[in-house]
Amino acid sequence: MKGMGNMSKIMKQAQEMQAKMAQAQEDLAGKEVQASSGGGAVTVRMNGRQEILGIRIQPEAVDPKDVEMLEDLILAACREARKEAEALAREEMSKVTGGLSLPGLF
Repeated sequence: MKGMGNMSKIMKQAQEMQAKMAQAQEDLAGKEVQASSGGGAVTVRMNGRQEILGIRIQPEAVDPKDVEMLEDLILAACREARKEAEALAREEMSKVTGGLSLPGLF
């Protein structure tokens, strides 16, 4: 019954990795990234779970005659913050998986 012992060991390792991954995902909520656009006119803060924590807009970026530009700056900063958050998540998950690429994980 050596095969059963190996299967039990594999299952235990899988459960341990799952617990570590859950903890890493929870930890991502407490980590922040920040991205700016327009030379710092708009700054977005986001946590590692890609939740926006705050947006800062410099007063000079607000032009009632060009709202579209401000919208573009906000969108650009949000997209960049999301990229940063995704990179952070990949980095944290690779620590758990030992660099092993698992489909469906960030």
